[in-house]
Amino acid sequence: MRILSSLSDLVSALTSGGRATLDSLLETVRSLFSGDREIRRNVAFSVALIALSAKMAKADGIVTSSEIVAFRQILEIPDAELRNVFRLYDLARQDTAGFEEYARKLTHLCGDAGCDDTFLGDVLDGLFHIAKADGVVHERELDVLARIAAIFGLTEGEFERTRLRHTRGEENPYIILGLDPDAGPKEARARYLTLVRENHPDSLVARGVPDEFTFIATERMKAINSAYAMIERRAGA
Repeated sequence: MRILSSLSDLVSALTSGGRATLDSLLETVRSLFSGDREIRRNVAFSVALIALSAKMAKADGIVTSSEIVAFRQILEIPDAELRNVFRLYDLARQDTAGFEEYARKLTHLCGDAGCDDTFLGDVLDGLFHIAKADGVVHERELDVLARIAAIFGLTEGEFERTRLRHTRGEENPYIILGLDPDAGPKEARARYLTLVRENHPDSLVARGVPDEFTFIATERMKAINSAYAMIERRAGA
């Protein structure tokens, strides 16, 4: 739980300063963790997910108990650290800066921390999990998520694959795996094995996602496995 200890240090530094804004948050991250790039990546991921979750909830107008439960699924928060994590959540929610400004500046923070190109896709995945906690991703939430994805530099295809993994409706296993509908069995198998390697928990940790967030990798792999199994069944039909 090293990352949660770091978040506690961050929250303490922010609240003791008496003025918690987006700029002060980012400056505190840079100053506190300038000497450890791995921790800086971990903190960048955590702050991005926590702060943008708060902004998404504010944009939707409500914070539900189911969203809090979903948040605790993604981040295994010990009771002793729960207060600090949600203090950071509340600081972001109460800040007057909008979610687009947060998304832009957190994107730069992640870049400064040496995060790779897939890192922000992991953040978006976590945001979708929280948005669907009450059983549906509402239109306002989907709009916020689409605009965040665009600011992150994610393609429409990447956003759509993430959306389909999290939302109900007609499933399209080919889109989930990033395949053309006419892809053959060998191509589908090769793509599936690539996604398994990329989304193994060890791969997420290597690109800066904290150990505590492996729930994201587990849920993503369930969707990938399900999509590939559906393609195999159709091929055998």
